[in-house]
Amino acid sequence: MIETLRIAELAIVESAVLEFAPGLNVLTGETGAGKSIVLGALSLLAGGRALARSVREGAEQATVEAAFRTEGLPDLERELAERGLEGDAHELLVRRAVGKSGRSRAWVAGQQLPITALAELFAGRIEISSQHDSQSLLRVERHGELLDRWAGLETARAAVAAEVARSREIAGELAALRAATRDREQRRDFLAFQVREIDEAKLDPGEVESLQALRSRLSHVDRIGREAGGALARLVGDPSDPEARGAADQLAEAARALRTLVALDPELAALAEGLTGALAELRELASDLERRLDGLEADPERLAQAEERLHRIEQLRRKYGASVEEVLAHRAASAAELAALEGADERESELEEERRRAAAHLAEIAAELSRGRERAAGALARAVEPVLRELAMPEARFDVVLHPASPPDGLPCGPGGAEVPEFVLSANAGERLQPLRQVASGGELSRSFLALRQALREGASGMVLVFDEVDAGVGGEAADRVGSRLADLARHHQVLCITHLPQIAAYAARHFRVQKGTGRRRAAVSIEVVEGDERVAELARMASGERAGEAAREYARELLATRGER
Repeated sequence: MIETLRIAELAIVESAVLEFAPGLNVLTGETGAGKSIVLGALSLLAGGRALARSVREGAEQATVEAAFRTEGLPDLERELAERGLEGDAHELLVRRAVGKSGRSRAWVAGQQLPITALAELFAGRIEISSQHDSQSLLRVERHGELLDRWAGLETARAAVAAEVARSREIAGELAALRAATRDREQRRDFLAFQVREIDEAKLDPGEVESLQALRSRLSHVDRIGREAGGALARLVGDPSDPEARGAADQLAEAARALRTLVALDPELAALAEGLTGALAELRELASDLERRLDGLEADPERLAQAEERLHRIEQLRRKYGASVEEVLAHRAASAAELAALEGADERESELEEERRRAAAHLAEIAAELSRGRERAAGALARAVEPVLRELAMPEARFDVVLHPASPPDGLPCGPGGAEVPEFVLSANAGERLQPLRQVASGGELSRSFLALRQALREGASGMVLVFDEVDAGVGGEAADRVGSRLADLARHHQVLCITHLPQIAAYAARHFRVQKGTGRRRAAVSIEVVEGDERVAELARMASGERAGEAAREYARELLATRGER
Protein backbone atom coordinates (compact mmCIF):
# COMPACT_ATOMS: atom_id res chain seq x y z
CA MET A 1 0.00 0.00 0.00
CA ILE A 2 0.97 3.64 -0.42
CA GLU A 3 1.60 5.39 2.89
CA THR A 4 2.56 8.83 1.63
CA LEU A 5 2.28 10.55 -1.72
CA ARG A 6 4.18 13.81 -2.28
CA ILE A 7 3.46 15.97 -5.30
CA ALA A 8 5.45 19.07 -6.27
CA GLU A 9 5.11 21.43 -9.23
CA LEU A 10 2.77 19.08 -11.10
CA ALA A 11 0.15 20.79 -13.27
CA ILE A 12 -1.38 23.40 -10.94
CA VAL A 13 -0.30 21.66 -7.71
CA GLU A 14 2.61 23.54 -6.17
CA SER A 15 3.00 21.17 -3.23
CA ALA A 16 0.81 18.51 -1.66
CA VAL A 17 1.29 15.63 0.75
CA LEU A 18 -1.29 12.86 1.01
CA GLU A 19 -1.15 10.34 3.87
CA PHE A 20 -3.24 7.44 2.61
CA ALA A 21 -4.98 4.96 4.89
CA PRO A 22 -5.33 1.23 4.33
CA GLY A 23 -8.63 0.35 2.71
CA LEU A 24 -10.77 2.89 0.88
CA ASN A 25 -9.53 6.45 0.29
CA VAL A 26 -11.69 8.97 -1.57
CA LEU A 27 -10.94 12.31 -3.17
CA THR A 28 -13.78 14.77 -3.61
CA GLY A 29 -14.09 18.32 -4.82
CA GLU A 30 -15.71 20.50 -7.43
CA THR A 31 -15.33 19.57 -11.08
CA GLY A 32 -12.03 20.97 -12.31
CA ALA A 33 -10.60 21.31 -8.82
CA GLY A 34 -7.59 19.13 -9.71
CA LYS A 35 -8.55 15.68 -8.44
CA SER A 36 -7.27 14.03 -11.59
CA ILE A 37 -3.79 15.42 -10.87
CA VAL A 38 -3.50 12.86 -8.07
CA LEU A 39 -4.43 10.16 -10.55
CA GLY A 40 -1.79 11.49 -12.95
CA ALA A 41 0.81 11.43 -10.17
CA LEU A 42 0.05 7.77 -9.47
CA SER A 43 0.24 7.00 -13.18
CA LEU A 44 3.74 8.51 -13.28
CA LEU A 45 4.81 6.28 -10.38
CA ALA A 46 3.46 3.26 -12.25
CA GLY A 47 5.63 4.07 -15.29
CA GLY A 48 3.04 6.04 -17.24
CA ARG A 49 3.90 8.51 -19.98
CA ALA A 50 5.24 11.90 -18.86
CA LEU A 51 4.52 15.12 -20.73
CA ALA A 52 6.47 18.36 -20.54
CA ARG A 53 3.22 20.31 -20.18
CA SER A 54 2.54 18.52 -16.90
CA VAL A 55 5.27 20.65 -15.24
CA ARG A 56 3.81 23.63 -13.40
CA GLU A 57 4.29 26.95 -15.18
CA GLY A 58 7.51 28.61 -14.04
CA ALA A 59 8.98 25.44 -12.47
CA GLU A 60 12.03 23.53 -13.72
CA GLN A 61 10.59 20.11 -13.00
CA ALA A 62 7.67 18.27 -11.45
CA THR A 63 8.29 15.53 -8.90
CA VAL A 64 6.15 12.75 -7.50
CA GLU A 65 7.32 10.61 -4.60
CA ALA A 66 5.62 7.79 -2.75
CA ALA A 67 6.46 5.65 0.26
CA PHE A 68 5.13 2.09 -0.15
CA ARG A 69 4.67 -0.57 2.51
CA THR A 70 5.71 -3.94 1.08
CA GLU A 71 5.38 -6.47 3.92
CA GLY A 72 2.24 -7.89 2.31
CA LEU A 73 3.94 -8.31 -1.08
CA PRO A 74 6.62 -11.02 -0.81
CA ASP A 75 6.81 -11.38 -4.59
CA LEU A 76 7.58 -7.68 -4.98
CA GLU A 77 10.18 -7.78 -2.21
CA ARG A 78 11.83 -10.78 -3.85
CA GLU A 79 11.90 -9.00 -7.22
CA LEU A 80 13.35 -5.89 -5.58
CA ALA A 81 16.04 -7.99 -3.88
CA GLU A 82 16.95 -9.58 -7.24
CA ARG A 83 17.43 -6.08 -8.64
CA GLY A 84 19.43 -4.98 -5.60
CA LEU A 85 16.67 -2.56 -4.54
CA GLU A 86 15.83 -3.70 -1.03
CA GLY A 87 14.06 -1.06 1.05
CA ASP A 88 14.31 -0.42 4.78
CA ALA A 89 11.93 -2.30 7.11
CA HIS A 90 9.45 -3.13 4.34
CA GLU A 91 9.35 0.46 3.14
CA LEU A 92 10.06 1.36 -0.46
CA LEU A 93 10.62 4.91 -1.73
CA VAL A 94 9.79 5.61 -5.37
CA ARG A 95 10.41 8.97 -7.05
CA ARG A 96 9.72 10.30 -10.52
CA ALA A 97 10.86 13.64 -11.91
CA VAL A 98 9.72 15.28 -15.14
CA GLY A 99 11.68 18.24 -16.50
CA LYS A 100 10.13 21.08 -18.45
CA SER A 101 11.98 19.73 -21.49
CA GLY A 102 9.99 16.52 -21.15
CA ARG A 103 12.94 14.47 -19.92
CA SER A 104 11.89 12.03 -17.22
CA ARG A 105 13.87 10.16 -14.56
CA ALA A 106 12.96 7.59 -11.91
CA TRP A 107 14.49 6.40 -8.64
CA VAL A 108 13.59 3.27 -6.68
CA ALA A 109 15.12 2.75 -3.22
CA GLY A 110 17.54 5.57 -3.97
CA GLN A 111 18.83 4.10 -7.24
CA GLN A 112 18.12 5.67 -10.61
CA LEU A 113 16.43 3.22 -12.98
CA PRO A 114 14.96 3.31 -16.49
CA ILE A 115 11.32 4.41 -16.58
CA THR A 116 10.42 0.99 -17.95
CA ALA A 117 11.52 -0.53 -14.64
CA LEU A 118 8.60 1.21 -12.91
CA ALA A 119 6.14 -0.41 -15.28
CA GLU A 120 7.82 -3.79 -14.74
CA LEU A 121 7.80 -3.49 -10.94
CA PHE A 122 4.25 -2.20 -10.57
CA ALA A 123 2.49 -4.08 -13.38
CA GLY A 124 -0.39 -5.87 -11.70
CA ARG A 125 0.28 -4.01 -8.45
CA ILE A 126 -0.98 -0.53 -9.30
CA GLU A 127 -4.09 -0.54 -11.51
CA ILE A 128 -5.74 2.66 -12.67
CA SER A 129 -9.21 2.83 -14.18
CA SER A 130 -10.27 6.20 -15.47
CA GLN A 131 -12.47 7.84 -18.06
CA HIS A 132 -9.60 7.57 -20.52
CA ASP A 133 -7.44 4.68 -19.45
CA SER A 134 -7.44 1.30 -17.81
CA GLN A 135 -4.18 -0.47 -17.32
CA SER A 136 -5.70 -3.94 -17.49
CA LEU A 137 -9.16 -3.94 -19.03
CA LEU A 138 -8.11 -2.30 -22.28
CA ARG A 139 -5.20 -4.69 -22.85
CA VAL A 140 -6.49 -7.98 -24.21
CA GLU A 141 -3.25 -9.74 -23.30
CA ARG A 142 -4.09 -9.14 -19.63
CA HIS A 143 -7.53 -10.75 -19.87
CA GLY A 144 -6.07 -14.24 -20.09
CA GLU A 145 -3.85 -13.58 -17.07
CA LEU A 146 -6.82 -12.33 -15.03
CA LEU A 147 -9.00 -15.26 -16.06
CA ASP A 148 -6.29 -17.82 -15.31
CA ARG A 149 -5.54 -16.28 -11.93
CA TRP A 150 -9.21 -16.30 -10.98
CA ALA A 151 -9.63 -19.91 -12.10
CA GLY A 152 -6.44 -21.18 -10.46
CA LEU A 153 -4.91 -22.00 -13.85
CA GLU A 154 -1.65 -20.12 -13.35
CA THR A 155 0.35 -23.33 -12.91
CA ALA A 156 -1.13 -24.78 -16.10
CA ARG A 157 -0.44 -21.53 -17.96
CA ALA A 158 3.15 -21.46 -16.70
CA ALA A 159 3.60 -25.08 -17.79
CA VAL A 160 2.40 -24.23 -21.30
CA ALA A 161 4.71 -21.21 -21.50
CA ALA A 162 7.66 -23.29 -20.28
CA GLU A 163 6.96 -26.06 -22.80
CA VAL A 164 6.67 -23.51 -25.63
CA ALA A 165 10.04 -22.05 -24.60
CA ARG A 166 11.54 -25.55 -24.53
CA SER A 167 10.09 -26.41 -27.94
CA ARG A 168 11.54 -23.21 -29.38
CA GLU A 169 14.96 -24.05 -27.97
CA ILE A 170 14.80 -27.47 -29.61
CA ALA A 171 13.65 -25.94 -32.89
CA GLY A 172 16.43 -23.36 -32.69
CA GLU A 173 19.11 -26.00 -32.20
CA LEU A 174 17.62 -28.12 -34.98
CA ALA A 175 17.51 -25.14 -37.35
CA ALA A 176 21.11 -24.30 -36.54
CA LEU A 177 22.16 -27.88 -37.26
CA ARG A 178 20.32 -27.90 -40.56
CA ALA A 179 21.55 -24.49 -41.59
CA ALA A 180 25.09 -25.70 -41.02
CA THR A 181 24.63 -28.99 -42.91
CA ARG A 182 26.48 -27.87 -46.05
CA ASP A 183 29.28 -26.25 -44.10
CA ARG A 184 29.40 -29.27 -41.84
CA GLU A 185 29.81 -31.65 -44.79
CA GLN A 186 32.59 -29.53 -46.24
CA ARG A 187 34.28 -29.32 -42.88
CA ARG A 188 33.92 -33.04 -42.34
CA ASP A 189 35.56 -33.81 -45.73
CA PHE A 190 38.37 -31.39 -44.97
CA LEU A 191 39.06 -32.87 -41.54
CA ALA A 192 38.91 -36.43 -42.87
CA PHE A 193 41.49 -35.51 -45.53
CA GLN A 194 43.81 -34.02 -42.91
CA VAL A 195 43.57 -37.05 -40.62
CA ARG A 196 44.08 -39.43 -43.54
CA GLU A 197 47.05 -37.48 -44.88
CA ILE A 198 48.83 -37.47 -41.51
CA ASP A 199 48.00 -41.12 -40.81
CA GLU A 200 49.36 -42.22 -44.19
CA ALA A 201 52.68 -40.55 -43.36
CA LYS A 202 53.11 -42.83 -40.30
CA LEU A 203 55.12 -40.23 -38.47
CA ASP A 204 57.58 -41.06 -35.71
CA PRO A 205 58.60 -38.16 -33.45
CA GLY A 206 62.30 -39.19 -33.49
CA GLU A 207 62.76 -40.04 -37.15
CA VAL A 208 63.62 -36.58 -38.44
CA GLU A 209 66.93 -36.53 -36.61
CA SER A 210 67.88 -40.05 -37.77
CA LEU A 211 66.90 -39.26 -41.37
CA GLN A 212 68.94 -36.09 -41.33
CA ALA A 213 71.98 -38.04 -40.05
CA LEU A 214 71.51 -40.70 -42.73
CA ARG A 215 71.21 -38.08 -45.47
CA SER A 216 74.37 -36.36 -44.28
CA ARG A 217 76.37 -39.62 -44.21
CA LEU A 218 75.22 -40.80 -47.64
CA SER A 219 75.77 -37.39 -49.16
CA HIS A 220 79.43 -37.29 -47.97
CA VAL A 221 80.61 -40.91 -48.43
CA ASP A 222 83.82 -39.96 -50.29
CA ARG A 223 84.91 -37.35 -47.82
CA ILE A 224 84.10 -39.53 -44.84
CA GLY A 225 86.05 -42.46 -46.32
CA ARG A 226 89.04 -40.34 -47.22
CA GLU A 227 89.39 -38.39 -44.00
CA ALA A 228 88.38 -41.23 -41.68
CA GLY A 229 90.85 -43.54 -43.49
CA GLY A 230 93.58 -40.99 -42.83
CA ALA A 231 92.63 -40.90 -39.19
CA LEU A 232 92.77 -44.71 -39.03
CA ALA A 233 96.21 -44.68 -40.62
CA ARG A 234 97.46 -42.28 -37.98
CA LEU A 235 96.16 -44.61 -35.32
CA VAL A 236 97.41 -47.98 -36.60
CA GLY A 237 99.73 -47.12 -39.52
CA ASP A 238 99.40 -47.39 -43.26
CA PRO A 239 99.26 -51.03 -44.52
CA SER A 240 100.69 -49.97 -47.91
CA ASP A 241 103.79 -48.41 -46.23
CA PRO A 242 105.48 -50.70 -43.68
CA GLU A 243 107.68 -47.84 -42.59
CA ALA A 244 104.70 -45.67 -41.61
CA ARG A 245 104.11 -46.30 -37.98
CA GLY A 246 100.84 -45.37 -36.27
CA ALA A 247 100.10 -43.97 -32.86
CA ALA A 248 99.26 -47.47 -31.56
CA ASP A 249 102.77 -48.78 -32.38
CA GLN A 250 104.43 -45.81 -30.71
CA LEU A 251 102.18 -46.14 -27.66
CA ALA A 252 103.01 -49.86 -27.43
CA GLU A 253 106.75 -49.08 -27.46
CA ALA A 254 106.30 -46.48 -24.76
CA ALA A 255 104.41 -48.97 -22.60
CA ARG A 256 107.16 -51.60 -23.04
CA ALA A 257 109.85 -49.09 -22.11
CA LEU A 258 108.10 -48.16 -18.90
CA ARG A 259 107.52 -51.78 -17.92
CA THR A 260 111.25 -52.50 -18.20
CA LEU A 261 111.94 -49.59 -15.87
CA VAL A 262 109.52 -50.72 -13.20
CA ALA A 263 112.22 -52.93 -11.69
CA LEU A 264 114.38 -49.87 -11.31
CA ASP A 265 111.59 -47.52 -10.22
CA PRO A 266 108.45 -49.28 -8.88
CA GLU A 267 106.49 -45.99 -8.93
CA LEU A 268 106.51 -46.18 -12.77
CA ALA A 269 104.23 -49.25 -12.54
CA ALA A 270 101.09 -47.15 -12.39
CA LEU A 271 102.10 -45.16 -15.46
CA ALA A 272 102.97 -48.34 -17.33
CA GLU A 273 99.55 -49.78 -16.51
CA GLY A 274 97.87 -46.53 -17.62
CA LEU A 275 99.68 -46.64 -20.96
CA THR A 276 98.74 -50.28 -21.40
CA GLY A 277 95.05 -49.40 -20.76
CA ALA A 278 95.20 -46.43 -23.13
CA LEU A 279 96.73 -48.68 -25.78
CA ALA A 280 93.85 -51.14 -25.43
CA GLU A 281 91.25 -48.32 -25.77
CA LEU A 282 93.06 -46.88 -28.80
CA ARG A 283 93.12 -50.24 -30.53
CA GLU A 284 89.39 -50.72 -29.76
CA LEU A 285 88.62 -47.27 -31.23
CA ALA A 286 90.70 -48.07 -34.28
CA SER A 287 88.87 -51.37 -34.69
CA ASP A 288 85.45 -49.59 -34.51
CA LEU A 289 86.59 -47.00 -37.04
CA GLU A 290 87.84 -49.70 -39.37
CA ARG A 291 84.54 -51.58 -39.19
CA ARG A 292 82.70 -48.30 -39.87
CA LEU A 293 84.84 -47.68 -42.92
CA ASP A 294 84.36 -51.26 -44.13
CA GLY A 295 80.55 -50.70 -44.08
CA LEU A 296 80.71 -47.30 -45.74
CA GLU A 297 79.60 -47.28 -49.34
CA ALA A 298 77.67 -45.00 -51.62
CA ASP A 299 73.90 -45.85 -51.89
CA PRO A 300 72.13 -43.32 -54.18
CA GLU A 301 68.80 -45.14 -53.92
CA ARG A 302 68.77 -45.07 -50.12
CA LEU A 303 69.84 -41.41 -50.16
CA ALA A 304 66.94 -40.59 -52.49
CA GLN A 305 64.54 -42.38 -50.17
CA ALA A 306 65.78 -40.37 -47.21
CA GLU A 307 65.51 -37.13 -49.16
CA GLU A 308 61.96 -37.97 -50.22
CA ARG A 309 60.89 -38.89 -46.67
CA LEU A 310 62.32 -35.67 -45.23
CA HIS A 311 60.56 -33.67 -47.94
CA ARG A 312 57.22 -35.33 -47.12
CA ILE A 313 57.66 -34.59 -43.42
CA GLU A 314 58.58 -30.97 -44.23
CA GLN A 315 55.37 -30.60 -46.27
CA LEU A 316 53.28 -31.78 -43.32
CA ARG A 317 55.14 -29.47 -40.95
CA ARG A 318 54.45 -26.45 -43.17
CA LYS A 319 50.72 -27.32 -43.19
CA TYR A 320 50.06 -28.54 -39.67
CA GLY A 321 52.83 -27.56 -37.24
CA ALA A 322 56.45 -26.62 -36.70
CA SER A 323 57.39 -30.09 -35.47
CA VAL A 324 56.29 -33.69 -35.87
CA GLU A 325 54.82 -33.49 -32.37
CA GLU A 326 52.70 -30.49 -33.38
CA VAL A 327 51.57 -32.25 -36.57
CA LEU A 328 50.43 -35.25 -34.51
CA ALA A 329 48.65 -32.93 -32.04
CA HIS A 330 46.82 -31.30 -34.96
CA ARG A 331 45.79 -34.73 -36.16
CA ALA A 332 44.35 -35.56 -32.73
CA ALA A 333 42.34 -32.31 -32.64
CA SER A 334 41.03 -32.84 -36.17
CA ALA A 335 40.00 -36.38 -35.33
CA ALA A 336 38.10 -35.19 -32.24
CA GLU A 337 36.26 -32.51 -34.24
CA LEU A 338 35.52 -35.04 -36.96
CA ALA A 339 34.00 -37.37 -34.40
CA ALA A 340 31.78 -34.56 -33.12
CA LEU A 341 30.65 -33.68 -36.65
CA GLU A 342 29.90 -37.28 -37.44
CA GLY A 343 27.64 -37.28 -34.36
CA ALA A 344 25.66 -34.29 -35.69
CA ASP A 345 23.43 -36.47 -37.83
CA GLU A 346 22.61 -38.58 -34.82
CA ARG A 347 21.93 -35.41 -32.79
CA GLU A 348 19.61 -34.14 -35.52
CA SER A 349 17.60 -37.35 -35.33
CA GLU A 350 17.48 -37.08 -31.54
CA LEU A 351 16.26 -33.48 -31.78
CA GLU A 352 13.56 -34.44 -34.27
CA GLU A 353 12.26 -37.05 -31.87
CA GLU A 354 12.58 -34.67 -28.93
CA ARG A 355 10.63 -32.01 -30.79
CA ARG A 356 7.90 -34.48 -31.66
CA ARG A 357 7.55 -35.53 -28.02
CA ALA A 358 7.61 -31.90 -26.85
CA ALA A 359 4.87 -30.95 -29.34
CA ALA A 360 2.70 -33.84 -28.21
CA HIS A 361 3.16 -32.89 -24.56
CA LEU A 362 2.50 -29.23 -25.34
CA ALA A 363 -0.73 -30.12 -27.14
CA GLU A 364 -1.78 -32.20 -24.15
CA ILE A 365 -1.20 -29.56 -21.48
CA ALA A 366 -2.58 -26.78 -23.72
CA ALA A 367 -5.78 -28.79 -24.13
CA GLU A 368 -5.98 -29.13 -20.36
CA LEU A 369 -5.57 -25.35 -20.01
CA SER A 370 -8.25 -24.81 -22.67
CA ARG A 371 -10.71 -27.03 -20.82
CA GLY A 372 -10.08 -25.10 -17.63
CA ARG A 373 -10.63 -21.80 -19.41
CA GLU A 374 -13.87 -23.00 -20.97
CA ARG A 375 -15.21 -23.80 -17.52
CA ALA A 376 -13.86 -20.58 -16.00
CA ALA A 377 -15.14 -18.27 -18.75
CA GLY A 378 -18.79 -19.01 -18.02
CA ALA A 379 -18.25 -18.98 -14.26
CA LEU A 380 -16.53 -15.58 -14.36
CA ALA A 381 -19.30 -14.15 -16.51
CA ARG A 382 -21.88 -15.40 -14.00
CA ALA A 383 -19.90 -13.79 -11.17
CA VAL A 384 -19.46 -10.40 -12.91
CA GLU A 385 -22.91 -9.82 -14.41
CA PRO A 386 -24.81 -9.51 -11.10
CA VAL A 387 -22.28 -7.00 -9.82
CA LEU A 388 -22.61 -4.91 -12.99
CA ARG A 389 -26.37 -4.85 -12.54
CA GLU A 390 -25.95 -3.69 -8.97
CA LEU A 391 -23.71 -0.90 -10.26
CA ALA A 392 -26.47 0.83 -12.25
CA MET A 393 -25.97 -1.27 -15.38
CA PRO A 394 -29.22 -3.31 -15.16
CA GLU A 395 -29.15 -4.54 -18.75
CA ALA A 396 -25.45 -5.33 -18.85
CA ARG A 397 -24.20 -8.63 -20.18
CA PHE A 398 -20.64 -9.78 -19.72
CA ASP A 399 -18.82 -12.72 -21.21
CA VAL A 400 -15.35 -14.10 -21.88
CA VAL A 401 -14.69 -15.04 -25.50
CA LEU A 402 -11.95 -17.56 -26.20
CA HIS A 403 -10.50 -16.57 -29.58
CA PRO A 404 -8.36 -19.26 -31.24
CA ALA A 405 -4.73 -18.20 -31.16
CA SER A 406 -2.52 -18.54 -34.20
CA PRO A 407 0.15 -21.07 -33.19
CA PRO A 408 3.66 -19.78 -33.90
CA ASP A 409 6.55 -21.65 -35.48
CA GLY A 410 4.49 -24.75 -36.23
CA LEU A 411 3.76 -25.34 -32.54
CA PRO A 412 0.34 -26.47 -31.28
CA CYS A 413 -0.02 -23.17 -29.41
CA GLY A 414 1.78 -20.10 -28.15
CA PRO A 415 3.03 -19.36 -24.62
CA GLY A 416 -0.42 -18.07 -23.64
CA GLY A 417 -2.20 -21.24 -24.70
CA ALA A 418 -4.35 -22.24 -27.65
CA GLU A 419 -6.72 -19.31 -27.27
CA VAL A 420 -6.76 -15.60 -26.44
CA PRO A 421 -9.39 -14.82 -23.79
CA GLU A 422 -11.10 -11.47 -24.24
CA PHE A 423 -13.65 -9.74 -22.03
CA VAL A 424 -16.73 -8.54 -23.93
CA LEU A 425 -19.60 -6.37 -22.73
CA SER A 426 -23.04 -5.26 -23.75
CA ALA A 427 -23.91 -2.26 -21.61
CA ASN A 428 -27.48 -1.83 -22.85
CA ALA A 429 -30.39 -3.99 -23.87
CA GLY A 430 -30.38 -5.03 -27.50
CA GLU A 431 -26.68 -4.34 -28.06
CA ARG A 432 -24.38 -7.16 -29.06
CA LEU A 433 -21.42 -8.15 -26.98
CA GLN A 434 -18.31 -6.26 -28.05
CA PRO A 435 -14.77 -5.79 -26.73
CA LEU A 436 -14.61 -3.45 -23.74
CA ARG A 437 -12.41 -0.95 -25.56
CA GLN A 438 -15.15 -0.48 -28.16
CA VAL A 439 -18.33 -0.26 -26.12
CA ALA A 440 -17.56 0.99 -22.62
CA SER A 441 -17.81 4.65 -21.72
CA GLY A 442 -15.53 5.98 -19.01
CA GLY A 443 -18.01 5.31 -16.23
CA GLU A 444 -18.98 1.92 -17.64
CA LEU A 445 -15.35 0.99 -17.95
CA SER A 446 -14.65 1.94 -14.33
CA ARG A 447 -17.68 0.00 -13.12
CA SER A 448 -16.68 -2.98 -15.24
CA PHE A 449 -13.24 -2.76 -13.67
CA LEU A 450 -14.83 -2.63 -10.23
CA ALA A 451 -17.10 -5.59 -10.97
CA LEU A 452 -14.17 -7.63 -12.27
CA ARG A 453 -12.01 -6.71 -9.33
CA GLN A 454 -14.85 -7.70 -7.02
CA ALA A 455 -14.97 -11.11 -8.71
CA LEU A 456 -11.18 -11.46 -8.90
CA ARG A 457 -10.32 -10.14 -5.46
CA GLU A 458 -9.61 -13.58 -4.00
CA GLY A 459 -7.03 -14.15 -6.73
CA ALA A 460 -4.79 -11.32 -5.56
CA SER A 461 -4.30 -9.02 -2.62
CA GLY A 462 -2.19 -6.05 -1.64
CA MET A 463 -2.77 -4.11 -4.86
CA VAL A 464 -3.36 -0.39 -5.22
CA LEU A 465 -6.57 0.09 -7.24
CA VAL A 466 -7.49 3.53 -8.48
CA PHE A 467 -10.98 4.42 -9.75
CA ASP A 468 -11.84 7.72 -11.44
CA GLU A 469 -15.48 8.61 -12.11
CA VAL A 470 -16.67 5.10 -11.19
CA ASP A 471 -19.91 6.80 -10.21
CA ALA A 472 -20.56 8.38 -13.62
CA GLY A 473 -24.24 8.00 -14.49
CA VAL A 474 -25.34 6.49 -11.18
CA GLY A 475 -27.13 7.84 -8.15
CA GLY A 476 -29.41 6.93 -5.28
CA GLU A 477 -29.46 3.27 -4.31
CA ALA A 478 -27.08 2.32 -7.15
CA ALA A 479 -24.51 4.78 -5.80
CA ASP A 480 -24.78 3.16 -2.40
CA ARG A 481 -24.14 -0.24 -3.97
CA VAL A 482 -21.07 1.14 -5.77
CA GLY A 483 -19.74 2.45 -2.47
CA SER A 484 -20.47 -0.85 -0.76
CA ARG A 485 -18.60 -2.75 -3.47
CA LEU A 486 -15.62 -0.41 -3.20
CA ALA A 487 -15.53 -0.86 0.57
CA ASP A 488 -15.72 -4.62 0.14
CA LEU A 489 -12.88 -4.54 -2.39
CA ALA A 490 -10.86 -2.37 0.01
CA ARG A 491 -10.74 -5.26 2.50
CA HIS A 492 -8.26 -6.95 0.14
CA HIS A 493 -6.58 -3.96 -1.54
CA GLN A 494 -5.85 -0.33 -0.99
CA VAL A 495 -8.46 1.53 -3.05
CA LEU A 496 -8.32 5.18 -4.17
CA CYS A 497 -11.47 6.60 -5.65
CA ILE A 498 -12.34 9.99 -7.15
CA THR A 499 -16.07 10.53 -6.69
CA HIS A 500 -18.79 13.16 -6.77
CA LEU A 501 -21.31 11.11 -4.79
CA PRO A 502 -21.65 11.39 -1.01
CA GLN A 503 -23.07 7.86 -0.86
CA ILE A 504 -19.68 6.56 -2.05
CA ALA A 505 -17.49 9.05 -0.19
CA ALA A 506 -19.14 8.12 3.10
CA TYR A 507 -17.65 4.61 2.90
CA ALA A 508 -14.05 5.92 2.94
CA ALA A 509 -11.55 5.18 5.67
CA ARG A 510 -9.92 8.50 4.73
CA HIS A 511 -11.51 11.39 2.90
CA PHE A 512 -9.48 14.00 0.99
CA ARG A 513 -10.98 17.26 -0.23
CA VAL A 514 -9.40 18.89 -3.28
CA GLN A 515 -9.92 22.61 -3.74
CA LYS A 516 -8.68 25.04 -6.33
CA GLY A 517 -8.07 28.64 -5.37
CA THR A 518 -5.91 31.58 -6.35
CA GLY A 519 -2.62 32.27 -4.69
CA ARG A 520 -0.03 34.82 -5.76
CA ARG A 521 -2.21 35.67 -8.79
CA ARG A 522 -2.27 32.11 -10.14
CA ALA A 523 -4.37 29.00 -9.73
CA ALA A 524 -3.32 26.73 -6.89
CA VAL A 525 -4.65 23.41 -5.61
CA SER A 526 -4.86 22.33 -1.99
CA ILE A 527 -5.51 18.78 -0.83
CA GLU A 528 -6.46 18.15 2.78
CA VAL A 529 -8.01 15.41 4.91
CA VAL A 530 -11.50 16.20 6.13
CA GLU A 531 -12.78 14.70 9.37
CA GLY A 532 -15.60 15.34 11.81
CA ASP A 533 -17.68 18.42 11.03
CA GLU A 534 -15.55 19.27 7.99
CA ARG A 535 -16.33 15.89 6.48
CA VAL A 536 -20.03 16.33 7.24
CA ALA A 537 -19.92 19.71 5.50
CA GLU A 538 -18.15 18.23 2.45
CA LEU A 539 -20.68 15.40 2.13
CA ALA A 540 -23.50 17.92 2.49
CA ARG A 541 -21.97 20.05 -0.28
CA MET A 542 -21.73 16.98 -2.51
CA ALA A 543 -25.40 16.23 -1.83
CA SER A 544 -26.90 19.73 -2.13
CA GLY A 545 -24.30 22.18 -3.41
CA GLU A 546 -22.35 25.00 -1.84
CA ARG A 547 -25.41 26.36 0.03
CA ALA A 548 -26.21 23.08 1.73
CA GLY A 549 -28.48 23.58 4.70
CA GLU A 550 -29.05 21.69 7.90
CA ALA A 551 -31.11 19.06 6.09
CA ALA A 552 -28.15 18.23 3.86
CA ARG A 553 -25.82 18.09 6.86
CA GLU A 554 -28.22 15.78 8.66
CA TYR A 555 -28.30 13.56 5.58
CA ALA A 556 -24.49 13.51 5.61
CA ARG A 557 -24.50 12.50 9.28
CA GLU A 558 -26.91 9.67 8.53
CA LEU A 559 -24.69 8.45 5.69
CA LEU A 560 -21.68 8.34 8.00
CA ALA A 561 -23.68 6.75 10.78
CA THR A 562 -24.93 3.92 8.56
CA ARG A 563 -21.33 3.25 7.53
CA GLY A 564 -19.98 2.98 11.05
CA GLU A 565 -18.79 6.55 11.72
CA ARG A 566 -20.42 8.62 14.50
